[in-house]
Amino acid sequence: MNLAIFNGSPRNKKSNSKILMEKFLEGFFKVSTAEVSTYFLANTKHLDEHVKAFKDAETVLIIFPLYTDCMPGIVKEFIEHISEQEAQSGKRVGFIVQSGFPEAIQSVSVERYLKKLAERQKWDYLGTVIKGGVEGIQIMPPMMTKKLFLNFTELGSHFAETGEFSQKIIDDLKKPYKLSAGRILFIKFGGLLGLTNFYWNSNLKKNNAFENRFAKPYA
Repeated sequence: MNLAIFNGSPRNKKSNSKILMEKFLEGFFKVSTAEVSTYFLANTKHLDEHVKAFKDAETVLIIFPLYTDCMPGIVKEFIEHISEQEAQSGKRVGFIVQSGFPEAIQSVSVERYLKKLAERQKWDYLGTVIKGGVEGIQIMPPMMTKKLFLNFTELGSHFAETGEFSQKIIDDLKKPYKLSAGRILFIKFGGLLGLTNFYWNSNLKKNNAFENRFAKPYA
């Protein structure tokens, strides 16, 4: 299997997508010695190289974070350039979409788009893995990320063995699909205590943007 993996996070090599990609490959290489190439779409100066790598690969995985219920602009630009090429019937393409939203339903719209994209391009669609609640994994203690990382390692091993995503792991990663009433109540209560936005506020302060958090530049 000649596998190419494209990381579509604007955070480049400091992204959560990179962490999940590494866990996937950790499992993949436990089983396979196949050639794997990785690319970071944030390096936009290498767009032509990325398009060529996509064209040359037998199997492709594209991993990216959910941005405004869709995808980052760099991923969209990459897809548009791929679409300008002659359709490669039978090329095996799969996707991994991660987000900070805890519930998987937030990513369902882009999942539908990716499936339709594969059909239009005449690719062999391998499916879309969805995982919510990923924002913050870089500062979480190991006990909080153990199951997530294990799932991605096993996903990689299964992919190396079969050339497919494990449906069982896909279903597991999609949980929770929707937030329960109790979880929503807990989040609202956490918001009143100032706990819900702790992570986001800390990043705003780090970047000297906290005072502008309610700014409406386009209003």
